[in-house]
Amino acid sequence: MLRKGALPPHVEQHTLTTPAILGHAMTRDTSDSFRYRYLIVGGGMTADAAVRGIRELDADGPIGIIAAEDDLPYARPPLSKALWKGEPLESIWRGTDHVPGVRLHLGRRAAQLDLAGRHVVDDHGDRYAYDKLLLATGGTPRRLPFGGDDIIYFRTLADYRHLRALAEPGRRVAVLGGGFIGSEVAAALALQGCQVVLLFPEDGVGARVFPADLARFLVDYYRERGVDAHPGQMVSAIHAQGAEREIVTAAGLRFTVDAVVAGLGIVPETTLAAAAGLTVNDGIVVDERLRSSHPDVWAAGDVARFAPRGGAGRGLRVEHEDNALAQGRAAGRAMAGDETPYTHVPFFYSDLFDLGYEAVGDLDARAPQVADWKEPFREGVVYYLDGDRVKGVLLWNVWGQVDAARELLAHSGPFTAESLRGRLPAP
Repeated sequence: MLRKGALPPHVEQHTLTTPAILGHAMTRDTSDSFRYRYLIVGGGMTADAAVRGIRELDADGPIGIIAAEDDLPYARPPLSKALWKGEPLESIWRGTDHVPGVRLHLGRRAAQLDLAGRHVVDDHGDRYAYDKLLLATGGTPRRLPFGGDDIIYFRTLADYRHLRALAEPGRRVAVLGGGFIGSEVAAALALQGCQVVLLFPEDGVGARVFPADLARFLVDYYRERGVDAHPGQMVSAIHAQGAEREIVTAAGLRFTVDAVVAGLGIVPETTLAAAAGLTVNDGIVVDERLRSSHPDVWAAGDVARFAPRGGAGRGLRVEHEDNALAQGRAAGRAMAGDETPYTHVPFFYSDLFDLGYEAVGDLDARAPQVADWKEPFREGVVYYLDGDRVKGVLLWNVWGQVDAARELLAHSGPFTAESLRGRLPAP
């Protein structure tokens, strides 16, 4: 693993004007272009998984990665989970730089995609020719129309480093957003001894995913653990007051804090794809083999909108680790010639103080639900229905049942509340 910021010789940063060339990892022609068999735009978990997928079928085809961040590919979930519980920073690195025949161009943004010419131009003017292209551009955090740089929009390793430096015991921190990231960051900060104010417009924590009664329970649960949780509060302004920040809500509440962090979801980064003429619909639209509307271009991860199990309609776009890894690997294999359709059913997980869960499939709080609690809000299973079929399963403090939940989602039914209760007990 890298130590003290050292970069291996086949990793290029924007500060290096003449990168070293490692064997056949890439070629650079006289027009100052890089040329790769496989080019990946994006340097996250999806990109790393795609590299692994390519290498399963193509042992030495040159692979290039253009990454906006200055850091090597890393695991994202520990930024709001394990790193706050003592895991070392070194544990997050994916090791992409150790895969033979791969070259990383860090601190570079892809600025132009020429589909006809099969090349990408970055924000420094360098050109990257490719045979096959993967767009793993992820998303950018949703931002408020005020607050500017006073808000940490928590998403990257740089954001973690910034927030970690501020998270001293007794510091007052406001967390905006009660969804996946907001709930995790609020818990992590409280565990560091910070005075946390949690503000969100919904009636409960995780209200867009969890049943309404569970989401309301979590508000009290967070308060019991020292988080000053305020549901139903829309932030309307943030004012700088010296080193402090004053937060004002639409209802007139005011809070003075030392730092503000926001987890408001992301917007898929489709700018490059849309400008090039690829089909975009809240994500880059892909087919069952993760190919975009152009035959030489694939998309995967947070940015890809796909139809699960060949389904019709608008499809899904999934913003979690399991999908990034599975879809990235599948896209890499597809680029290298694998014709297997992508049918993986994604899941995501979280830990909220001493409660934890795994969620499989499509969880939408607006869908009909069947709750099967062994102990209300402490242990049980919630099934999300689409007619008489199960489309999602919430395993609340129930472990070892992800595969069984996937089998249930593949079952044609019909299911009733009676037939679902007791179906997925803890092993």
